Amino acid sequence: MFIDSHAHLDDPKFESDFRAVLDRATKAKIEKVLVIGNGVSSSKVDSAISIAKKHQWLDVAAGIHPHDAGTATGDNWIELTRFAQEEKLVAWGEIGLDFHYNYSDPEVQKEVFIQQLLLAKKSSLPVIIHTREAETETLKILSEHYADCRRQGIMHCYSGSLSMAQCCLEMGFYISFSGILTFPQAHEIRRIAEMIPLDKLLIETDAPYLAPVPYRGKRNEPAFLVETAKILASIRNVDIETIAKCTRENYFRVIYRK
Repeated sequence: MFIDSHAHLDDPKFESDFRAVLDRATKAKIEKVLVIGNGVSSSKVDSAISIAKKHQWLDVAAGIHPHDAGTATGDNWIELTRFAQEEKLVAWGEIGLDFHYNYSDPEVQKEVFIQQLLLAKKSSLPVIIHTREAETETLKILSEHYADCRRQGIMHCYSGSLSMAQCCLEMGFYISFSGILTFPQAHEIRRIAEMIPLDKLLIETDAPYLAPVPYRGKRNEPAFLVETAKILASIRNVDIETIAKCTRENYFRVIYRK
């Protein structure tokens, strides 16, 4: 059984065939999916929670993505703190920094990131971290505001450097790899995936984005997670059952262990 540790199943791209998407995931032996509810609108998070409440095997995370940091207000902190009390909500995220697009001012992103780390600590929830072209700043903020947190979290859709991965591992984070691992030119990411300890590995789809080979260019979905698992097994020179087992155990450890 596999666990998709990150998917945006509330995305409009799934509206037309949502039930079929879940059926295909079940047939592909996907045991759980962590549904990410991102956005400053409470209805966005409500949507993700509503989906998960209808399906026992779906978990939820909620937070303000760095792209949306510029429109965050004090009311959002109140709403997110309320959402953190929901039984189905198991993590805070995805949150972090994205200096590639800079849809929000970098300084505002930092402020919103720090605020959410503090709220996640107070709520005793693990965090889901998004970082792009912001390694130094992400590590600085995590080391100053979250390194002492016993819940830690997940470095989502990892595409950073080996040195950053090592720093994150030292702080207790888990490293999650997406369909990028299957891309022909992803040599460095595969090298890093080979070096991460088995007890710190996770896999995800980031659906509907980043569909793995041989589905690249199509809408991604949880059933495609198996392709990433196959490549990871090949990289690690183990069978796919080993990848399924260790990533499943790791997910339960980081998400459910208090």
